[in-house]
Amino acid sequence: MFEKSTKSYTELLGKTNRIVEATTIKGDIESIADFRLDGHLIGNFTSKGKLVIGPAGSVTGDISCQNVDVEGMVKGKIVVQDILSVKNKASIHGEVTCGKLSVEPGADFSASCIMKATSKPALPAHGEK
Repeated sequence: MFEKSTKSYTELLGKTNRIVEATTIKGDIESIADFRLDGHLIGNFTSKGKLVIGPAGSVTGDISCQNVDVEGMVKGKIVVQDILSVKNKASIHGEVTCGKLSVEPGADFSASCIMKATSKPALPAHGEK
């Protein structure tokens, strides 16, 4: 009559990790789930999900994720498969490779940036059909 849930504990919580303010981590973080960082990371971050760096958060190292929202500070190389969203109070210094980029007015974006090609069909050259 009653079936047991087959979902894991992390699926029930929404698969979001969080590092709170006034916490410093020295080392690399690898995660398959979404992550919110309001503390400080000195090291590299890799995830198949989304990383949100809060206003008090910072990363000194490389980031590789599907999506990234930055409100805090990043010093290093950022590789984002889809969208990098840089909020107005954010500070980014380093190299950025992303699919799409959104930078709000007021952000400190001091980085070289490479936009990856998207999977949209190419437009025909002038005169071609």
